[in-house]
Amino acid sequence: MSALIAEGLNTFYGKSHILHDVGITVAEGRITTLLGRNGAGKSTTLRSLMNLTPPRSGKVTVFGVETTRLPTYRIAAMGVGFVPEGRRIFPNLTVEDNLRVPLERPGEWTIPRVFGLFPRLEERRMNLGRQLSGGEQEMLAIARALLLNPRLLILDEPSQGLAPLIVRDVFRIVVQMREAGISVLLVEQNVRMSLEIADDAYVLENGQMVYAGTAAALAADEERIQALAGAKAEEWTLEDT
Repeated sequence: MSALIAEGLNTFYGKSHILHDVGITVAEGRITTLLGRNGAGKSTTLRSLMNLTPPRSGKVTVFGVETTRLPTYRIAAMGVGFVPEGRRIFPNLTVEDNLRVPLERPGEWTIPRVFGLFPRLEERRMNLGRQLSGGEQEMLAIARALLLNPRLLILDEPSQGLAPLIVRDVFRIVVQMREAGISVLLVEQNVRMSLEIADDAYVLENGQMVYAGTAAALAADEERIQALAGAKAEEWTLEDT
């Protein structure tokens, strides 16, 4: 069974037609990355999948259940964790209190286990959210989503604004999510590193899907990376120091 299937999504902001018959599949136990230049429609796609910006037409299925018209909280209750762009942590709450905000679903992910994955957060458990670095805030946002014990984790630009070494930490954590059996849908501007960790890849251009295939095939096509995904010239790998 696929974790998520979206078919023929057409999403508008007012009269502006943003997504044009967009389709995407996230296979269970795999990392799927959605790439594209700024303004291509990546975040709108995620918002449509979560019904935060409902599509006017199309169909979304999560773990075999149609969710197209379900409210966002019902989709989350099915085991979908969503970490939006901008992190959205509570700046005036401590790290530990931020982690106590989500209504925990039964499962293996608990606050002690989250602290084991993010020792930096445990060190700063009594610090306020606003006192954390950007990387620590991103870790906190992911940790909070994990406490929902999701079967599918959707991440919107987790590396945005982070230093390169912290970016690598975040991507290693994404790989660990897959190893823990969580399906991941990752929207990213860091094209090369996304393709390094992902199994499957999609590319959006002007609200239309222009590539759907394996991440390895896209990574091997330098011209396509440059033309479709707007990749930066520098290389990014998890092994870099």
